[in-house]
Amino acid sequence: MVKLYADEQFPLPVIRILRSLGYDILTVQEAGKAEQKIPDSEVLHYAISLNRAVLTMNRRDFIRLHAQTSQHQGIVICRSSINWEKIAQAIDNHLSQFETIEGQLIRIKLPNIS
Repeated sequence: MVKLYADEQFPLPVIRILRSLGYDILTVQEAGKAEQKIPDSEVLHYAISLNRAVLTMNRRDFIRLHAQTSQHQGIVICRSSINWEKIAQAIDNHLSQFETIEGQLIRIKLPNIS
């Protein structure tokens, strides 16, 4: 299963659901790096150092970072929604297909979320 590093804005309710599904997720807060205005490039480099894929809703910046290099453990991006369970399920549906997403940018499509 893919190990994840959730950036600072990623919703904690989604993280809790994913953990209940068996995902190993470290948050920016748990790593002691919250509220420090750390650039996204450093978030990615830290995730690389931990051998973890980044989990984020910050699409624009992480798409740009992926375009600069694919030398990472993966980047998982999705849109924000108030339906935490559907977000978590969409992430699980996609990631459960892979043992690794190294070098990939994964765009999670959310089905009819209200």
